[in-house]
Amino acid sequence: MSLIEKYNRPVPRYTSYPTVPYWQPKPPSQEAWLSAVNRRLSEERDISLYLHLPFCEQLCTYCGCHKRITRNHGVEEPYIDALHAELDLYLRSLEVTPYLKELHLGGGTPTFFSPDALARLVDGILERLSPADTYSFGFEAHPATTTAEHLSTLAARGFRRVSLGVQDFNPEIMRLINRRQTEEDVARTVCAAQLAGYTSINFDLIYGLPKQELSDIVRTAEKVGEFAPDRIAFYGYAHVPWHSPGQCAYSEADLPQGKQRWQLYQTGRRLLQSIGYYDIGLDHFALPADDLAIAHRTGGLHRNFMGYTTANTPVTLALGCSAIGDSWDMYVQNEKQVEAYQRAVLLEGRLPIVKGHALAPEDGTVRRHILNLMCIGYTDWNEESLRCSAIDRAVLHWNDMALDGLVRRSPYRVEVTEAGKPFLRNICLPLDDHYWARNPSPATFSQAI
Repeated sequence: MSLIEKYNRPVPRYTSYPTVPYWQPKPPSQEAWLSAVNRRLSEERDISLYLHLPFCEQLCTYCGCHKRITRNHGVEEPYIDALHAELDLYLRSLEVTPYLKELHLGGGTPTFFSPDALARLVDGILERLSPADTYSFGFEAHPATTTAEHLSTLAARGFRRVSLGVQDFNPEIMRLINRRQTEEDVARTVCAAQLAGYTSINFDLIYGLPKQELSDIVRTAEKVGEFAPDRIAFYGYAHVPWHSPGQCAYSEADLPQGKQRWQLYQTGRRLLQSIGYYDIGLDHFALPADDLAIAHRTGGLHRNFMGYTTANTPVTLALGCSAIGDSWDMYVQNEKQVEAYQRAVLLEGRLPIVKGHALAPEDGTVRRHILNLMCIGYTDWNEESLRCSAIDRAVLHWNDMALDGLVRRSPYRVEVTEAGKPFLRNICLPLDDHYWARNPSPATFSQAI
C-alpha cells in the first residue's frame, strides 16, 4: 500500500486543540473568559489581535470561510462601529492595557472596505492600544479589489505584511471557482505593495481545484519564480459542500482525486523548493531569509488561528463575527451572523460569545506537543510535566509511522522527517485520542492531502 493510500483520509488541520467540532456544548461564560485573559495578561501584556471583516462582493465558490456576499458598502461603517465597541468592552474589563504585538485583518475580503474606512478602523484600534516594542501588522488582500491607496493607507499605519489570494494562474480554473481576477491584477498589486514598503508578501495558492492539471501547477510555480513573494501558503482545496454550498457549483468528477491530487501537491512542493523556498510544513513555504523560515530554524515559530506567525503571544483577542479568541487554556468564538454580532455588541453591550472550550490540563499538554510538531518539527517528553496518557497511546502509532519513514523515533522523542512533512496532520492525529479517536466524524474534515 502506498503512503497516499494509507494516510490520505479526513484529518483535522489542528488550528486549535481540541478542534472546533469537539468544543464543549456550552461555551465558557463571559466572566470565565475575561478571567482567563486577565490571568494571562498578568504574565505577558503583549497580545495578538484578529479582526474578521466578512464582506465580499461576490462568492468565490471554493471558499470555506465565514463571509457575507453583498455589494452594499453601507455595511462598512456600522461594522467598524461594532468592532470598536467590542474592543471597548474588553478594555473596560481588563486589569491591564495590553500592547499590540500582532494585528491581522482577515475575511471575507478586507479590501471590500474603502481605504478611508480601513483608516478609521485601524486608527480606532491604535487610539485604544499601543504597539509593542516590536510588532507585526498584516492583512489579506484580493488582487482584483486591492488598490495602491489601500496599500499605502495601511502602510502608513504600520502594516508591512500582505497576503494575496492568488489561488491559480489558469483563467479557466479561476472562472470555474468564480474568482474574477487576472495575472495583471496580481502583478499590479505586488508592484504597488513593494512601492508602498511592504517587506513580506505572501501568495495563497491552492492545489486540487476543479479541472486543475499538472501543467497548471507548473505554470503557477513559474509565475511564483517571476514574482518572488516572500512566503507561500500552498493549500489543498477542501471540498466540503455540506459546509459551503457554493462548492456545489461543480461536481466531484471535476476534482483531482487520490494519486492525481497527490501528484499536484508533490509537483508543486518540489518546484517551490527548486526555486529556493524552504518547506516549513503544513503547506507553508518561505524564502530562507524570511522571518518565518528563520523562526522555524531557530525554534521561534508559533501557530494560531491566523496561521504561522513569529509572534508567540499567550492571548489572542478576536473581534468581529465568527472570530475566535484564545487565552491558551480557553477558546471562545463570536456570533457568526453579522446582525446577531452587531446586536450583541452595539445594543446589548455584551461580548458576542456563542461557542468555546475550557482546556483540561491534559488538553494543554497535548496542545503543546501538537504545536511543537507543527512549528519546530519534533516534540519530546523528557520532562515529567510533558507526559500524559495521550503520549503513551500515540507512541504505538508513531512507531508504525517510523517504519513508513514519516518520523524518527528515539526514547521520549518523535521527529518529523522530510518525507513526513506532507503528512503532518496525520502525525499529530495519534495525540487526539480523547476527542477525534472517540468520535472521528470523517465528514467534518478535509482530506490530509
